[in-house]
Order: sequence, then structure tokens, then C-alpha cells
Amino acid sequence: MWTDTHCHLTDARMPGGADEAVRAAVAGGVTTMVSIGTDAETSASAIAIAERHEEVWATVGLHPHDAQHGVAQLLPYLSANKVIAIGECGLDYYYEHSDRPSQRAAFAEQIQLAHEHQLSLVIHTRDAWDETFEILDAEGIPSNTIMHCFSGDEIRARQCVERGLFLSFSGIVTFKNANDLREAALFCPDENLLVETDSPYLAPVPHRGKMNQPALVSIVGSSIAELRNSSPEHIAHITSANALRAFPKMRAAA
Repeated sequence: MWTDTHCHLTDARMPGGADEAVRAAVAGGVTTMVSIGTDAETSASAIAIAERHEEVWATVGLHPHDAQHGVAQLLPYLSANKVIAIGECGLDYYYEHSDRPSQRAAFAEQIQLAHEHQLSLVIHTRDAWDETFEILDAEGIPSNTIMHCFSGDEIRARQCVERGLFLSFSGIVTFKNANDLREAALFCPDENLLVETDSPYLAPVPHRGKMNQPALVSIVGSSIAELRNSSPEHIAHITSANALRAFPKMRAAA
């Protein structure tokens, strides 16, 4: 049984809508989904979806694209019962929809919120590895920190694992030109491994180019199983067990 550690059920492009996507995922063997907040509106919506579905949990976060709007907007949502993490948050120096100082400040603030509220931390980083590590190291890495949609090579994977981070692999691992990422997935220790869809984005092959959904997380996991000369059942087991470790609040409610 699979766990999708990162999906955007609040996105209007989710095939069939949030409720139908959850039903399709459950029918496909996905027992747990984490719906991600990227600002106040999506955080509130993620909580509402989680409250409707036993299989869904929520995060509260401010994406680096929206960092300039400030972290304070998240505070009213942190005490909701089904909130298990802060994020996604971090740095995105590829698009730079928010200026870099605002991104750095918002990232540091959300790390501190994770510490203060004893919540896990979900990180987005793009073209900003060194500064991501610098801020994490300076603020103190929360005990349960997930590098969402890990897209680095083996060197970056080793840097993450040295810091005790979980690496969450998405459908990118199935893409033809993702050899460096597959090397990272092959290296990743069992105890640090997670899988996700990042749906409705990044649909895995053979669905690439279509809208993604949580039901397809098994394709991601099965691809990693083949890469690691393992079985899908084993990867499903260890990644679901790791998800409970990565999100202790979810484990406490199990």
C-alpha cells in the first residue's frame, strides 16, 4: 500500500477534482496522501480536504514564489488537527517570482515555525542548493525534514542524507533524461526514501504530458523498485513506513 507524501489536491486541474482523485487513489492502493499548502488559501483548502477524508493529511506553507507576501498569513491554520507539517517552503532561484531576500527570510521563518510547533518541514529548492543548506544549518534542521521532489544528483543526495533529510522522489525519476536523479535514487538509503506525485504536475512515464494524480504514485515507486533491483511491494512498505517517521503527527494518530 502506497503513501503519496506530496500532492496538490487543492489544484483545480486535479483530474476529477479533489474528492474523485482521493477515491481513485484509494482504489489504486494508496492509503495515505499529504495535501500541500503553498499559501493561506491553499493551506485552508488542504485542511478542509483532509477533514473530509481519513486518508488525507495537510500541510501549511508559503511557497518561495509567494514569499514576498509574508509568513504571518499562515499562523491561523497551524493548530488544525490534521496539519502535520510546515511547507512547502524554501528557495526557488529559477523563476524568482519573489525576490531572494524575501525568499530567504520566509524560509528561515518557516523553519522556526516547524521548531516551535513541533511539525515536520517540507522543502522546495530549485537552483539554490548551497543557500538552502546554509539556511537550514544556521536555523537548525527540524527533526523530520523532507526534501520534496528531490531533483539533485548523488552528491546533493549525500549532502541531504548527511543532514538526516528524507528524499522524496517524484515522476521525474521516470523521465528519459534523468540519469543523475536515478543515480541519486539508487544511492538513497532505505531509511531516507519517500515517494510522491507532486500532482497534478510531473506525471510519470507513460502518462507524461497529462495531468498527474495521487493514484499514479505506484508508478513512481515501481520505477524505483526496478532501479534498485527490488520489488514494488518492498518499496511500498519501506516508503510508507518512512512516511510515518517523516510525519510523526500522522503516526501518532494511526
